[in-house]
This record gives sequence, C-alpha cells and structure tokens, in this order.
Amino acid sequence: MNRNATKYFNELYETNGEIRDIYQHYQHWQSNLSNGTLERKSAEAELLFRRLGITFAVYGESSGSERLIPFDIVPRIFSGSEWRKLELGIKQRVRALNAFLHDIYHDKDIIKAGVISEKQVLGNALYRPEMIGVDLPNHVYAHIAGIDLVRVAENDFFVLEDNLRTPSGVSYMLENRNTMMRLFPELFASHAVEPVEHYPQMLLDTLRESAPANVSNPTIVVMTPGSYNSAYFEHAFLASQMGVELVEGQDLFVHQQKVYMHTTEGPQQVHVIYRRVDDDFLDPLVFRPDSTLGVPGLLDAYYSGNVSLTNGVGTGVADDKSTYFYVPEMIKFYLGETPLLSNVPTWRLSEKDDLKYALAHLPELVVKEVQGSGGYGMLVGPTSSKAEIEAYKQRILKDPANFIAQPTLALSTCPTLVESGVAPRHVDLRPFVLSGKDIRLVAGGLTRVALSEGSLVVNSSQGGGTKDTWVLED
Repeated sequence: MNRNATKYFNELYETNGEIRDIYQHYQHWQSNLSNGTLERKSAEAELLFRRLGITFAVYGESSGSERLIPFDIVPRIFSGSEWRKLELGIKQRVRALNAFLHDIYHDKDIIKAGVISEKQVLGNALYRPEMIGVDLPNHVYAHIAGIDLVRVAENDFFVLEDNLRTPSGVSYMLENRNTMMRLFPELFASHAVEPVEHYPQMLLDTLRESAPANVSNPTIVVMTPGSYNSAYFEHAFLASQMGVELVEGQDLFVHQQKVYMHTTEGPQQVHVIYRRVDDDFLDPLVFRPDSTLGVPGLLDAYYSGNVSLTNGVGTGVADDKSTYFYVPEMIKFYLGETPLLSNVPTWRLSEKDDLKYALAHLPELVVKEVQGSGGYGMLVGPTSSKAEIEAYKQRILKDPANFIAQPTLALSTCPTLVESGVAPRHVDLRPFVLSGKDIRLVAGGLTRVALSEGSLVVNSSQGGGTKDTWVLED
C-alpha cells in the first residue's frame, strides 16, 4: 500500500508514513498471515453470505433481481474516544430533528421565529398535513435514524445526510460482525472490540417504549412491502432477531380504530408497527387509493392513539436534502447548543445566487435531487463527462428547486482488500440511532466502501461494498 500522504485523510497511516496507533495491533497480525489468507477468507465470507441469503434487490436491473453486497474483510477501526465524540454529536442532531418534527406538526415555532420559511416546510411534498395536531408517544417521530457521516481529517467529520423515513443497512452491520467473528476469532480475542450484537434488543426496547400509553406488554410487528422489496432480507432478519412477527398489509386489518393481525388462533391486537412501507402506501383511504401494500383505516387507528407507527408518518420532510441545510439552526433553536457535527457546505439551487454559482462550477460539485436516495439521480462533477454535465444542467434548469449542490468532499480512505491486494478506498459511516424514552446507539455502524479506485460513491446500488466497523474499548 502506498504510504505517501495524499489529499485524502488516510485512516491507516499518519502523514509521516507511520501506522496509526489504533491500527498497530491489527497490522501486526495481518503482516504475519501467510500468502493468500485474506483472499481465502474473503471467499469464505462470500459463501457464508450466499448461504444466508444476504442480498438486496437493484430496481431496474435486467440481469437479475438480487445480488450480494460485496463485503470487505479488513475492518475499519475507531478508538473509544473518537467514538464518544461522534456519539454526542449524533445524539444531539437526532434530538433536534425530532423536536423539529414535533414542532412543525404542532405550534410551528421555528417558522414563526423566521428560522425556516413556511414555504420550505408546508410546501414540501413530504409534509403531511394529516399529522397536524397528532401527538406521538415521547414526541418522537424518527425512532430509527441513519445518520451518514464522512471523515475528512483527524477529528473532522461532516454529516452528509439524515435518513429518517425507513433507513436500511443495519442487518449488514450485524451480519458483517457475525461473519468477522466466525472467520477471525483470534482477532476478537486479542482486540477489545465493543459489541453490536445487542442492537436487536435495543431496537425492541425502543419499540416497546413507543407503544401507546397504558399498554404495558405491546404486541409488535415488522411490516414489509413484501419479498420483492430491496431490503426484504433486513425486514425478515430484524423480525427474527427480535422475536416478533413479520407481516404484510394483507395480514392486518382495522376494527373500531384498532389494528389486528390474523393468526391461527384468531385476531390479535397490534400495538406497534415497525413499518418499512413508505407513507404513500400505508393507508389507501388516506394516501394512494391504489396501494395494495397498506391497511385500510390504519391512519384512523394511528390518530386515535391505538397503534404506534415507527417511524412516524411525515418524517420525510426532515430528511429532505433541502431541509438538511437548516439542521444546525434547529440545534441552536431547540436545544440552545452549538452543533457538534457540521453539515457539508450546501448550495440550494432554489436560490438565485446559489443556482448561478452551481451552474458555473458543475465540474467541481456533487449535485443531488432533494428527495433522492441510494445514489440515484446525482451528478459527481469531477468524474462526469462534458456531455453528462451538460445533460444534468438541463435537468437542473427545468426545476432548480429540486436540487442541491455540494463540494466534492475528500472522503477518508481505509485499507480494503481488492484484486491487487490491500489498498486505500473511500468510505463513509452510517450509525443507527434509536429514539424512545432515551436516545441510544451501538458503538459503530455500517461502513460503506467505494470499491473502485478513486470512486467516491459508496452506495451498494452503485457498486459499493461494506465492512465491519470496530470501536475499541479505551
């Protein structure tokens, strides 16, 4: 591996070429492996993933409906002190986002104060007027959040985006750890790695805390759109790990403003639905009338306080990329605190001056749709051709408000096993944050890695892979 300093922060090497303290023990172990060991273990890992059926669907692919997410067996390592600083910033951000969501469906104080415009909130396509005045347990809307982080320097992390609707990927975090422990038990015997395997119990605790008032022993289900959904493996995995039922809309019905599940012993009332179905498809009586994925009358039961939905309806307005711009101000407004984690500098193309700047600098910028996800529909200027940039420019001009622009970040690199050996590849991190009566998260998260040399796109749908994330106990 090239030890020379680059414009990217190398998480393995110091600028003087020395291995960072946090990787010293791991690198010593790796240097003593016989030739081909990592490659053989990588092949074993792929076989394990295939046997377990750890796949995801890629919509629009003609070559097949499912594929494996590439798994890299070289872990990403954080120190405990590094993680504690990140954890504080992540919790702060999620606390403010939940406060924002409660506010915009109730008193709208942040709009009255002029911090964010009425048009930005009420005019957002993901704002749900149906939620105005609806009180949720603990005032929590985003019970499960995925906060995407990128590192650009030693102690310098940026929040890339907030995923508050139906964030996915936690099953890969858990299976990555299971696979590493199975393949390299000696590593875990010699490293004090903080655990992540208790996440399903933490999730179950959060869901229980989110139950309607006066329900002491709630019945909880995971609601999936079905086996053709890209994250179906995760839905089934989490239901199994928590010991709750995996259901589809057709398995549920509403009677007298209460939700019931069909069982072999008759109807059973359901109190908490961890739904992996988008708002639009939840209830054909309220949203899309053509939806066959939801449950007629579900929202009526929800409004009546007889069932909890996690995440709450209407969270999308807070993870919209144009709302992301205001999160630091939300932290100041609701918490009276200075943000511990920074946003990536962002140009809102709905603004005349921002649009002018972005159009003049498209070859240098990353441009995203405000409600896009999965790496789809974005422009990475430095890696795009002139024709691609011109075509994207025309898309922007048709509807500038649908886009934001950001600088091309110098994402940090981690050692990664590729065909040529172990080499640096760009990474990001998605910790999973649970909000019930308290905010909690396991130490680590899902590290996503861009496997192609020079690529900054880590999304699995765009060819990225994942790796186990270690937080070492201090």
